[in-house]
Amino acid sequence: MALDEALMARARRTGEHVLRVYGWSAPTLSLGRNQRAQGVYRSDELERRGVGVVRRPTGGRALLHHREITYSVTAPCTADSGLAAEYRRINLLLSSALGALGVPVDVAAPASRSAPPSATPCFAEPARGELTFDGRKLVGSAQWREDGALLQHGSILVDDDQATIPSLMREPPPVALSSRPATLRDALGHAPVLHEAAEALFAAVRTLLDPRAQPLERDEALAQDAERLATRFRDATWTWRR
Repeated sequence: MALDEALMARARRTGEHVLRVYGWSAPTLSLGRNQRAQGVYRSDELERRGVGVVRRPTGGRALLHHREITYSVTAPCTADSGLAAEYRRINLLLSSALGALGVPVDVAAPASRSAPPSATPCFAEPARGELTFDGRKLVGSAQWREDGALLQHGSILVDDDQATIPSLMREPPPVALSSRPATLRDALGHAPVLHEAAEALFAAVRTLLDPRAQPLERDEALAQDAERLATRFRDATWTWRR
């Protein structure tokens, strides 16, 4: 989380766009920036199962990072650059990469409005503009903008661990998942490794946006920003601030 926010600061300084693709070293529950967590989750159960907790700088609802692929996009933005336009551009990259892996996806257009931040898990239902496979949510995304830069987080499910989130809660939400989320294993019949998905995403960047795109070399300013920000993300007063 600290590195993603540091990349957002880099976007302000340099005007660069960066796509980062990564996995997690241990199962981790990430909370949306404005989601209520105090009194909602069972710390004893999280500890017993070895599940870490972090609060994202981006919005949205709770997500269990384990058997999934996480991406982040950081870029400069202006006050008049539309949120929907940025979502569409990033969706184009995701759709192209998933298609190259053999996963055809559609853009969700639910009849109802997106749900506000709540205890309901992120993958309970697709929000407008999110990517689905066979009518079920495959990719969950959330975007945050501040001071001329944006950060978009997203998760692509490899296997479905999201149904375990209610068991980590003191009072599970009364509404169950409307449908089981889609996964890459469902779509492909096997679980692709992180490297495969990352290469497909980077190839989409070079094909659709910039053929000269290169791997990012971490400089001293980026490292210093990430280390400074890590202090906040390790702090329980940030994680459980509401």
